[in-house]
Order: sequence, then C-alpha cells, then structure tokens
Amino acid sequence: MSKSPGRRDAAGAGALLIATILACAAVGVGVGALVGAPAALGIAAGFVGVGAGFWVVYRRFRDL
Repeated sequence: MSKSPGRRDAAGAGALLIATILACAAVGVGVGALVGAPAALGIAAGFVGVGAGFWVVYRRFRDL
C-alpha cells in the first residue's frame, strides 16, 4: 500500500522550504558583512534559497 501524503508531510515540506531560504539568506548576510554589502547579498542569497529550497523539498518528498 502506498502512503498518502498528510498534513504532517505538508508542514514538513513547508518548514524545510522556509529553513532553506533562511539559511541561504543568513549565509548571504554573513558573506556580505565581510565584503561590505550585507543587505544586497542577503537578499540575493534569499532568492537563491528559494530555488535551493524547492530542490531540497523535491529531493526529500519525491517518493510520496
């Protein structure tokens, strides 16, 4: 029998997506602080985090 996705899976996927975006943005702010542009690199890394987050969620939940 295949397991149908439930609310816990959806909540886990959302949390994983948000965590990836925030982690990428934090790295961007950290690197930006070293070069003198924390806001710009934080925002840019946040956009990269959206793509990375979707990829991570896909890899984690592709078998559902």
